[in-house]
Amino acid sequence: MNPIAEPNQINQWGVFVLRLGIGVVFLLHGISKRKFWAMQPSEQLPLRMLSILRLLSIAEPLGGAAMITGFLTWWASLGLAIIMGGAIQLKALKMHKKFTDPDGWGYDFILLIASIALMFIGSGPLTVERLF
Repeated sequence: MNPIAEPNQINQWGVFVLRLGIGVVFLLHGISKRKFWAMQPSEQLPLRMLSILRLLSIAEPLGGAAMITGFLTWWASLGLAIIMGGAIQLKALKMHKKFTDPDGWGYDFILLIASIALMFIGSGPLTVERLF
């Protein structure tokens, strides 16, 4: 395939790869939060934070699956962007982490920007949405 002769096809695959990558990250991170359903509130993990983590254990895998399949991509991107905005706020303002810290909010920022980009770019032609 000649990328110069077929730039539209290359762009379509690029959007698919971006969607797939974001989807896998959120799917796996969300599934890893299932452990919070068995936990009880504590001083280190108050009820409010535990409730948020439980909600994220549902929202992140659903958003990730939507991204992977290309179903309701705009809404999934919006939801995931909001989640990442909250993660950045938590890390930067409450935990006082820096962008470049090993456990800082640089990774979260990349996912935020990628989710916003998909809101503007769209889901591309390789989606479940195209079947309807």
